[in-house]
Amino acid sequence: MAAEENECPKFQLSQQGSDHVRSWELESVLAGRKLSFVARLDDQYVCPACGGVVLNPHQTGCGHIFCAKCIRIFIENGDTSKCPFDGILIKAEEVFQDNCCKREVLNLEVYCTNSPACTQKVTLCNLQDHLKACQHEALQCSNPGCTDILLRKNLTDHQRSLCSFRTEYCRYCKKPYPVTQLPVRVFFIILILDVRFISAINQLTFSNEPLQDHEKTSCPEAEVQCPNKCSHMVKRHKLKDHSDECQEVETDCIYKKYGCTVRDKRGQVKVHEYTEFSHHVLLVLDSNNKLMEQVDQLQQDLAVQQGELKERNLLVSNLNREVSKCDSTLSAIQGSVEEQREHVSSVKRELQDLRGVLEAELAKEELAALRASLDSLRQQVAVTQSLREHLGALGQTCQRHTRLLDIHVEQLQCNEQRFRQLESTSYDGKLIWKVHDYHRKKEAGTSLNSPPFYTSRSGYKLSARVYPGGEGAARGTHLSLYVMLMRGDFDSLLPWPFRQNVTLTVLDQSGSRNHINCSFTPDTASENFRRPTSENNSALGFPRFLSHGELEAPRNAVYVRDDTLFIKVKVDTTGLEDL
Repeated sequence: MAAEENECPKFQLSQQGSDHVRSWELESVLAGRKLSFVARLDDQYVCPACGGVVLNPHQTGCGHIFCAKCIRIFIENGDTSKCPFDGILIKAEEVFQDNCCKREVLNLEVYCTNSPACTQKVTLCNLQDHLKACQHEALQCSNPGCTDILLRKNLTDHQRSLCSFRTEYCRYCKKPYPVTQLPVRVFFIILILDVRFISAINQLTFSNEPLQDHEKTSCPEAEVQCPNKCSHMVKRHKLKDHSDECQEVETDCIYKKYGCTVRDKRGQVKVHEYTEFSHHVLLVLDSNNKLMEQVDQLQQDLAVQQGELKERNLLVSNLNREVSKCDSTLSAIQGSVEEQREHVSSVKRELQDLRGVLEAELAKEELAALRASLDSLRQQVAVTQSLREHLGALGQTCQRHTRLLDIHVEQLQCNEQRFRQLESTSYDGKLIWKVHDYHRKKEAGTSLNSPPFYTSRSGYKLSARVYPGGEGAARGTHLSLYVMLMRGDFDSLLPWPFRQNVTLTVLDQSGSRNHINCSFTPDTASENFRRPTSENNSALGFPRFLSHGELEAPRNAVYVRDDTLFIKVKVDTTGLEDL
């Protein structure tokens, strides 16, 4: 008996519901299946209540054996359940699982539940293992979305070749895609298939429309005809690169900026560039002559401005000398006034002394002399008063000259600033901006504005703005870089809103040309790209253009050298015409 207990260890008990009735895994496996025993089933293995096999036998207190299902019904009825044989009350605490009877039932031989298709005979305890491998077991297809039920022996062929929900690999990109069956789908619930029916199904043809659509419309590795109708077959994801070299694409002559107006297919344009080389040389020379004329004109303007500057410097020097003379004259006059004041004071004292003497001792002749002396003193006092008025006039003249001097100095500073801007201003849509004292300006946390530049002599006016220490959420972690439109002299003649692509670059100073670039296309609905109504529009760009770590300690580049940073701004001038 001990050996028999270890024959079927895979059938485990699990407690459910009542503590006195235990369920059994084999019960759920055989649910809905009909058991056929090889030998005639003895009455002791038949449940007297339901007439079925006692797969999970339980014994009552009176010694009779029932299946677990019937025992559970008896217990649920409570005190009213009695044994159908002897009428004794069935008590739940007296019911127990009869393992001896269960082992005997498990060792009985049965036919496979898929008979007669399967003729295998197995013991009941090995039936579950057999069903897991039985080729006649009905299973549902495991492909997602498929509800077909087939025999195990036909399942593999169905999943690989027949199932409408199977996946196949694209022959180009090697990625799996679903295959759709014929438009009218019939679901078969098959328990037994003969060889002829399987052959008929294998002869059915299936369409793979999703896979074909993928190859025709979206597969990046599929080769397609060039849309420009050249003779090349190109992979779909390389169409853009091919367009840059396709001989059938229309393009401009490379000498367009020098005045050549030819636009044709790339192959014809290359022939034109080769055959019209002399004409192109003349265009380049003509453009170069115009540039030289512009340079000469600028040099002449600069010479005129320098002459005016020298004249104004000379005027300032003369004014300075006049001011110095006025200062010395004023000092002399002030000294003379003090002397006159002292002299008047002494005369007053003498007069007072003389008045006392005259009253007692002086004669009438001496009084006349004194009166003459008094008249002389009065004349001197009048002269002193006129000198004081002249001194006030000189002071006003000095103040007026000082104000004129301040005005000339301010004008000179404005002219110098304008000369610097004229020397550094670009008119080809490009700006190279040198930012000094990078670390000090980074720690200060302030913004810097570049000198303005233009897309052409009469084009758009722009300026760059940089925050070395970062702006907003990027403060302390990134370099923030922007560009903004400024009000120009020719805005009323230009098309608005601004539509040209803009590229912002931090230049590599190591010579490796590992520059950092970021570009954007203007949003024509944004107010930032409409015609400026104030000095400049709001700046637009990249708050997190480059982290401080990548900027100050890159691997293969040098962006900050000698505490200096170079920033480049480039505006795509394609499509812009000079006025």
